[in-house]
Amino acid sequence: MGDSNYSKAYIQTLIDELKTSKIYTDLQCAAQVEIAKPTLRLSELKKGVLNGLVNSGWDRKLRNAIYRFLQTHPKLQFPSPPPEHLKEPLVFLRKAQQAWEKRILKSLNSMCTDLNIPLARKRPEKEQKEWAQKWTELGIDGPDLSQFRPVYAPKDFLEVIIGLQNPNYHGSDTPGFYHLWGIVQVPLKVKDIDELRLQYSDMSINQCQSGIDDAQDIPSELFEQERVKLGKKVINTNHGPLAQEFSKKGCPTSMRATLWCQILAVELDEIVRILKLFFSLLYLIFEINIYK
Repeated sequence: MGDSNYSKAYIQTLIDELKTSKIYTDLQCAAQVEIAKPTLRLSELKKGVLNGLVNSGWDRKLRNAIYRFLQTHPKLQFPSPPPEHLKEPLVFLRKAQQAWEKRILKSLNSMCTDLNIPLARKRPEKEQKEWAQKWTELGIDGPDLSQFRPVYAPKDFLEVIIGLQNPNYHGSDTPGFYHLWGIVQVPLKVKDIDELRLQYSDMSINQCQSGIDDAQDIPSELFEQERVKLGKKVINTNHGPLAQEFSKKGCPTSMRATLWCQILAVELDEIVRILKLFFSLLYLIFEINIYK
């Protein structure tokens, strides 16, 4: 945890998460095995246990677990916004949304008043029994919907969208005049071409990709063999972030399962154990149903 920007609460959450995981108990068992070795001196107990765990590969496993936590629990750089701002952070869009919802509700209430239909009421007990008796026939005889009219027209909704304007944006000297493309004049911040190139630099055409550049018309020794050789080195390190970086340019078919297990911090032995338990329970349920 070399980043000093991590708060104490975040680090404590990480520690608590690790203590409740399987790697914590496995690490304790591995430490007990190292302590029980007769060659370990009491004066060098801590150092000897740490060296033994590192030599056994537990440092990589712990790093992978921490990396997995950091990926699934990103650190918040700013305070959490209030709930009313989570759906739409722009004030003028929220106001337009509220006005449109009020308009829809008014139209719906007006139609229900004209047709003498309550929007929400509990059915009487007698009516509930009638509906329960013909529950399976509800899809055959549908109600008459000819008197119901649309709550709004698509043209009305389009006019509302076209009328949206950001009061903080001034793209012209003429008030109320915009030079944006299209009929929807809402300026939204998007990345420019240089930022997009930087974001998708891994997909550049000068970066070879497994599954594309190892096709039959290209000699395999030019690319495929090098990728397999590099993939074996990555797998031997058993390091999740390194496996993820390697997989960005494609995984050789024979290594996909191992690489994905390292990226997701999943052990095949644990999956096999869960599957065996699952099928054992299924077999037990099957036997119980037979001998009933």
